[in-house]
Amino acid sequence: MRVLRSARKMGIQTVAVYSEADRPMPYVRFADEAVCLGPAPSKDSYLRADKIVEAAKLLGVDGIHPGYGFLSENAAFAQLVQDNGITFIGPTPAAIEVMGSKLAAKDAVKQFNVPMVPGVDHAIRDLEEAKAVAREVGYPVLIKASAGGGGKGMRVVEQESELQEQMERAISEATSSFGDGSVFIEKFVTSPRHIEIQVLADAHGNVLYLFERECSIQRRHQKVVEEAPSAILTPEIRKAMGEAAVMVAKSCNYLGAGTVEFLMDEQLNFYFLEMNTRLQVEHPVTEFITGLDLVEQQIRIARGEPLTIRQEDLRINGHSIELRVTAEDPLDNFLPNVGKLERYRPPVGEYIRVDDGYEERQEVPIYYDPLLAKLIVWGVNRDAAIQRMIEAINNYEVKGVKTTLPFGRFVMEHEAFISGHFDTNFVKQHFTPETIREKEREEAVLSAALALQLHQANERQLKVADVIPSSLWKTMR
Repeated sequence: MRVLRSARKMGIQTVAVYSEADRPMPYVRFADEAVCLGPAPSKDSYLRADKIVEAAKLLGVDGIHPGYGFLSENAAFAQLVQDNGITFIGPTPAAIEVMGSKLAAKDAVKQFNVPMVPGVDHAIRDLEEAKAVAREVGYPVLIKASAGGGGKGMRVVEQESELQEQMERAISEATSSFGDGSVFIEKFVTSPRHIEIQVLADAHGNVLYLFERECSIQRRHQKVVEEAPSAILTPEIRKAMGEAAVMVAKSCNYLGAGTVEFLMDEQLNFYFLEMNTRLQVEHPVTEFITGLDLVEQQIRIARGEPLTIRQEDLRINGHSIELRVTAEDPLDNFLPNVGKLERYRPPVGEYIRVDDGYEERQEVPIYYDPLLAKLIVWGVNRDAAIQRMIEAINNYEVKGVKTTLPFGRFVMEHEAFISGHFDTNFVKQHFTPETIREKEREEAVLSAALALQLHQANERQLKVADVIPSSLWKTMR
């Protein structure tokens, strides 16, 4: 829906692809045309690059936007699209391939003096070499899958006695998840912040950075709350990170919208983490503070148009926060909670934006990511944005499935978040299901007390009798 809206605004006709499970989804009706790719499992539908290209050729499609997931960072898909004379609205296959491997990405950017986390930039399979590297950088260390993402193939090792077991687990998980068991070792940054820089690059040598997004509120290494700008960056650090991100983009001749991710330690030192070669789920917060439509920019760049804005023209306007509203139960370790949306009423109001793909009475399927919607707000400053987010969460009605809305409110009301003194360990350090249960109990008690007070007030009011006594009728006569 997000991509379709910008395309329609630009006067571009669209074709949506869908699986049998997604046939009733709003985006299928919103597009000008729609094509069914196959059964619900993604391997039979959304991951069938051949079927997508076949449908595009049949309908005369001249551009494919890959979205956020599935094949969006698949170099082979981008190459197949190009080989069939269709424009891939994203980076080149070569850039996707380089940045898709954390090891290849490190190798590409190291010549540009971009800060790196201490560690090695090659695959390690030998235990003795792993021990030597870990001793050199110092424990704790992080074992990471080269082709990994979403926390898979990642293990923190506190001491040498744990190294062999954790390394074997990381290699096994990386092999099963990505078909690539390559892992490397780097220093584990304690109390890290996860900060990323949005970049735009055209085919004419222009590369811009659109400031940062703070993405440190995570569960299982996956983002839940994002904001722009970060509460801790100084103008000097922001400029340094932005320029480093531009160098990362230039290192692979990047084209289009991309995100360069960094880790930041307690001393505000930042280190290159990876580059996501697609539009990020959290891109709306950047749109709010810059006034740019990033999907429109992607399409214009893919058309070969030069960027019409300059770095010096960009300014940060206010503050924006996004909550990922997922069908997960925060009281049960954020496990997926699918079912029918018996009631679904997103909030509306000034500077409240909801990017969603569901409607009331629809089923949330088990086959795909449990993301229901992205709730995004803007405020003149961070405090105002937090208050607007709390109000929006309170006005978001969802029944039938459990969601992360209560967790989002917990974050917004927590002192660590309000003060800006938090890191990627926020959930582990501050959140327990009991905190939400206690909040719900307090609200239930308050609601009951209010209901009783209203009832007693009504009882005291004078009321006209329902039946006039017969004696009174006689008097009136």
